[in-house]
This record gives sequence, structure tokens and C-alpha cells, in this order.
Amino acid sequence: MTKDKESPIRSRHSVYIVALVFGTIIQFSVESGFVVDMSKTSLTHVPKDLPPKTEVLDLSQNNISELHLSDVSFLSGLKVLRLSHNRIQGLDVSVFKFNRDLEYLDLSHNQLQKISCHPITTSLKHLDLSFNDFGALPICKEFGNLTQLDFLGLGAAKVQQLDLLPVAHLHLSCILLDLEDYYMQEEKESLQILNTKKLHLVFHPNSFFSVQVNISVNSLGCLQLTNIKLNDDNCQVLLKFLSGLTGGPTLLNFTLNHMKTTWKCLVKVFQFLWPKPVEYLNIYNLTIVEKIDEEVFTYYKTTLKALKIEDITNEVFIFSQAAVYTLFSEMNILMLTISDTRFIHMLCPQGPSTFKFLNFTQNAFTDSVFQNCGTLTRLETLILQKNELKDLFKTSLMTKDMLSLETLDVSWNSLEYDRYNGNCSWAGSIVVLNLSSNALTDSVFRCLPPRIKVLDLHNNRIRSIPKDVTGLGTLQELNLASNSLAHLPGCGIFSSLSILIIDYNSISNPSADFFQSCQKIRSLKAGNNPFQCSCELREFIQSVGQVSSEVAEDWPDSYKCDYPESYKGALLKDFHVSELSCNTALLIVTIVVPGLVLAVTVTVLCIYLDLPWYLRMVCLWTQTRRRARNVPLEELQRTLQFHAFISYSGHDSAWVKNELVPCLEKENIRICLHERNFVAGKSIVENIINCIEKSYKSIFVLSPNFVQSEWCHYELYFAHHNLFHEGSNNLILILLEPIPQNTIPDRYHRLRALMAQRTYLEWPKEKNKQGLFWANIRAAFNIKLRLVTENDDVKG
Repeated sequence: MTKDKESPIRSRHSVYIVALVFGTIIQFSVESGFVVDMSKTSLTHVPKDLPPKTEVLDLSQNNISELHLSDVSFLSGLKVLRLSHNRIQGLDVSVFKFNRDLEYLDLSHNQLQKISCHPITTSLKHLDLSFNDFGALPICKEFGNLTQLDFLGLGAAKVQQLDLLPVAHLHLSCILLDLEDYYMQEEKESLQILNTKKLHLVFHPNSFFSVQVNISVNSLGCLQLTNIKLNDDNCQVLLKFLSGLTGGPTLLNFTLNHMKTTWKCLVKVFQFLWPKPVEYLNIYNLTIVEKIDEEVFTYYKTTLKALKIEDITNEVFIFSQAAVYTLFSEMNILMLTISDTRFIHMLCPQGPSTFKFLNFTQNAFTDSVFQNCGTLTRLETLILQKNELKDLFKTSLMTKDMLSLETLDVSWNSLEYDRYNGNCSWAGSIVVLNLSSNALTDSVFRCLPPRIKVLDLHNNRIRSIPKDVTGLGTLQELNLASNSLAHLPGCGIFSSLSILIIDYNSISNPSADFFQSCQKIRSLKAGNNPFQCSCELREFIQSVGQVSSEVAEDWPDSYKCDYPESYKGALLKDFHVSELSCNTALLIVTIVVPGLVLAVTVTVLCIYLDLPWYLRMVCLWTQTRRRARNVPLEELQRTLQFHAFISYSGHDSAWVKNELVPCLEKENIRICLHERNFVAGKSIVENIINCIEKSYKSIFVLSPNFVQSEWCHYELYFAHHNLFHEGSNNLILILLEPIPQNTIPDRYHRLRALMAQRTYLEWPKEKNKQGLFWANIRAAFNIKLRLVTENDDVKG
């Protein structure tokens, strides 16, 4: 798609269907017809392939010389037709007879010399035939039927009084009359224009004003003259020409465009208009020639309220500046604008002034302007944009006697303020102050009017707002855009702040406390800052995302990450980071608490299960097993020396020695007892392990006494451990006396498990049941082993 300028056909709506017709790009909407722009395309005739639904057709600035019925007759919905700046020489109005919806027709700046009158659509609102080559005003009687006509542009070399009679009854908003080719007749001409609100007369740009037409207009509200070239000789011609036009009581607005005159003639024009009913006088593109001398000017009582002069070119290099400045400074009007003139000064009025509004934009005023001026007591608005002011302190002194001043605009100067101990002397009435586009720093907040409500400081050199600043409680609107602020200011010193503009600064981590501090804020623009997307930004993102779009005007499109690189360009609303990675306390709790819980749990388990004891036992057992692996295979096969190792409490030794051992030994079961088989010089633990490993079975005599014996528990542990290592069923549990579960210590969990999982033999108190008990004991030794005796060892 090419640019709009190059795309000849476009729609006024947003929903488009694009098609290619004879090489022309066409855009159209389902809601409306076409907008076809083929201006500046060097056309010599109207294209034949235009879309039939075309509503707006721009063929201006081409080389079209003729207009035929067939060119536009098929465009039944055509509303706007621009044919200005072409080469059309003749016009037959009947070519538009099928364009009944036509509202806007521009045929200005052609070469039209004649017009063929025919009925024309009554829907026409804008008809421009100006800047052509007509000898007389091209008015058809059929134009009188254009009841909706609002603008009429005409032009001719000569005029007659009744030329506009066919349209005299129409109530037009504006008539443009091109008199560039007008030539003076021998007899003075007249032209009667009955009804129009605005009359715009355009004269030849290079000829001295010489038009002597008596133009009378009823109810004229606005008069505009373009291309006025005067000297001291023909100045009176203009004043005479204006006599008939400016006499009516309804003329309130008078504008002069492209005026070239002497200073003397300009003063005469002012003097002529001073007693007239004109209220607003505007002069644009004024050039002063020849000389500037002091002229006498009488400030009659006037209805003039405002004088605006923009873009003055002074071709007089040596002149009395007082003559110029005095004329303007003493004017008894309400509003004066003199902009883009390069005036270097303006005098203080000699007496109490009526000025309420002064605008001296784009001049060369310095800090001396209006100093010690006590006559501008009624002044309410002062604009000094784009001058050469440098000292903010002196600017404040300038205003101290302007007792009514409410609005001051000194933007686009070179203002600085470095008087940290000085007190600025602002007018106490100032409520709106524009200090934008200067060279002000943080210290500017120490030099502000006491009742300021609206403050514009954008495009300065401010890095921060001093925390000790006071006296800004009335401030409601603050613009700090395009500075170097690193932080989003709170409203501690701005208790009434409702509008804050702080975009295009250096804010990377704005505080989320802003909205709590600024409860009255109703508009915030803080986008286009180099936001650092990190944990610190999460709360601000949440806060700004929760306020309405009316408050955060540029959210979310202007809020983008600048750092880190992985997020650069991403919208802040799309930046997400987990709570855990941002909350240090939560992260510590998440890591430390489980570790602490684990440590406590392990400690409790160690205490509850006597883990150090078990570790020691495992270590001893492992050492013994390691030594056993070093014994030769033949010797290892001869290590079993006993059928059974008996573990019992010393309190139960009587039953063991009197009942159990004798019964087993008479069955030739070889028993290992600690008191007769432990080897002297070895530790008790090592003896226990050796005895268990040299025995086929391990018999444990369980009783309450056994539970209370720590050594019995050692023996049980090693025997049970040997069971899993050897993979054999080598444990025989004898319950000598019942053991209540609640009497078994918690750390003896292995004993609890064995009693719950394994079958044990209970010693019966009744003698008639003891036979079965001994039978079960003998049955446990149902495998014969080759036991190595001491005699065998000696023989070996």
C-alpha cells in the first residue's frame, strides 16, 4: 500500500476491501462510497474508469482542459468534486445535471472565460469560481435556486452594481470576490451585496491598491482583505474604499492579509478604524517600508477590543523605536498581540492601562521589559513565549505590580534560577504559570508564585523535587514531562494535585505508594520512561492497572520495559514475575522452614529411635563383616561352632540355666552362653557379634527383664540384622513372661516389630503343656550341621 498521497482512492471509514482496477488502487468501505484522490497526477482529462459509487473526487492540480457530461454523469452519488488548478476554459453547467447529490464544487484557479447557464442541483452548498479569467462576474439566474448555498467564490475584471442580484435573496455565510484582474474604470463602479456574513476580497499582490468600487453589504459581520499594497499617496484610496464597508454596526471582525505599507499609512488605517464599530482587528504578514517617524495618534473612545499583528517584516533599518512602541503601549484596548516581529522592547504605558491580555510571542524581549511597571494593574494574561528572557528572578520582579495577573507564559526562553537564598517577588494573583522549554533546574521550586494552581515545567533540566519545598499546597496541575527525573514524586508537598504529567523522564522504578500519597489525582501521564522491569515494579504495575483509563491516560501503550534486554519493548502489563522470586522474606521462609522442619524431624527421630546407637551398631557389625570377608573359604565353612546362642537378661538366668540349657544340651544341641564362651580381651559388642555368627540359631528369652536390658537389645539387633544378611530364619523367640506393649521403650521399635510379625514360643506355667513347648524347641533344630569342635580345631 502506498501513502495516502499516492493512493488515489481511499475511504473515510476504517473497514476496507482492496481491489485492483486498471492499475489503480481502490479502497472502499461497506458503509459508504469511495473517496478518490487523483490530484497532482498530470491528468489531461477526467479518467473514464472511476468507480460508479464515488462520493468524493479530487482532480485538482492537473492539466485537465475540458469537462464533459460523460465525465461525471455516471457518478450519481458524487458529493464533492475538486477541479481547482487545472486548465479548463469553458464550463457548461449542464454537465452536472445527473449529479443531484453534489454539495461541493471547486473550479477555482482555472482559465474559465465563459459559463453556459443551466439548471443545477439545488443540493450545492459550496461553489467556487474564483481566480479565473472572467470579464464579468459569472452569475447565472439559476444560481438563485441554490437555497442551501453557503459559500460562493467569484472573480472578474469589472463589476456592476446588480451583478449579484440573482443571489441577493440567498443567506450566504461567505462570499469570496477575486479582484486580482480588476482594472479601474473611468466611472466609479458599484456592487451591491445584500446578504452575507463574511466578505473576502482578494486584490493583485504586486499592484498598489487602486480599487474604487463602492461595495455595500447588509449585515456584514466579517471583512477580510488580501494583498494590500500601500504608500503615502494611495493610502486615502483604501480608506475611502473602506468607508462604505466599515460603516455598518454589525461589522465586528476586520482582517488584513499580506499588507505592505508605510508606517504613516498604517497609523492612518488605525486612526480610521478607531471610532468604527470593529471589535477585532487582525493583520497577518505585515511589511513596513520607506521610513518610520513619530506620528500623531488620537486614542478616541473605541469599541475595538483586540488588535492582533502576526509576522511583521520591517524594511526600515534606522527608525525611532519609541515611535513604534509608544503607539502600541498606549492603546486603550483590552487585548494586544504582536508576535513574530523581533521587537526588542515594549514600553510601559504612561498611565493606567486598559490591557487585560498581552501576547508578545517570538520577539526579542530581554529581562528589562516591563521592569518597575506599575500601570498594568488590570493585566490578566501575559504571554512572552520565544523571547530572550534569562533570569527567572527578574521575571518575577516584572510581575510584582501586575496586581490582576493570573496567567503568565514565559516558555521557550533561556530562563535560569540559581538564587537559593533569594525570595522571588511574584504577583500574588498568578494561578497559571508556563515555564516550559527553558534551562531551569531543581531550584525552580524555590521560586514559584504562592497561589499557583497550574504549573508547566516540561522540557527543562529538573532532576528531582527538593523535599523541603513549601508553599505549593494550591497546585492542582503539574507538567514535568521531558526532564531528567529519576523518581515519581509523591503528593506530600502537592496536597491538591489532581493532574500530573511526567512522561519522557528517567524514571525506572516508580513507587507504588504514589496512588496512596496522591488521593486526589484524576489524571496521570507517566509513560515513555525507561522502566526497569524487575520485582520492584510489580506493585506499581498492579496499582496503575487498577485505576481507570481516565486517570492513567496513556496506559498501557506508553508503558514499556527498557531493561533487561529480554523484556525491552514489552508492555508493562505483560510483565509477570512470581511472588516467590520477588519476596525475600517469603523465599527465606520457603527454603529455611522446610529445612528447619527436616532438621527437627531428623533430631526427633534420632532421639526417638536412638539413631546414634543404631549407627554405632551398624559400624561395628560392618567391621566384623569386613574381617569375615578376609577369612579363607575353607575356614569360613568351619566357623559354625554352636547350634544356638542364647540371649537373656541376668534376672532370668535361673530359668535359662536350670530349664532351657539342660533340656537342649541333653538333645546334643550345643549352646553358646556369654558367661562361658565370650573371649577375654575382646569387646562385648565384638563377642556378641562373633557368638551370633558362629551359631546356627539365636534364642532370645523375652521378658520384662529382657526389655530393660540394653545388652539384650544389642544382641537382638545384631541377630535380626544377621537374619537379613544371611537370608535364613535363625531367630527363636521365647516369651518367658508376658510383656505389655506399653512397657517396651519407644526406641526398641525393632523388638515391637519382631513380636508383631514373628511367631514366638510362650513358656507355659502349666507342666502338662511344657512337653509341647520342648517339642517345638527341638523342631526348630531340624537341620543337621557339621559343627566344628575344639578337638577338630586342634587336629586341623
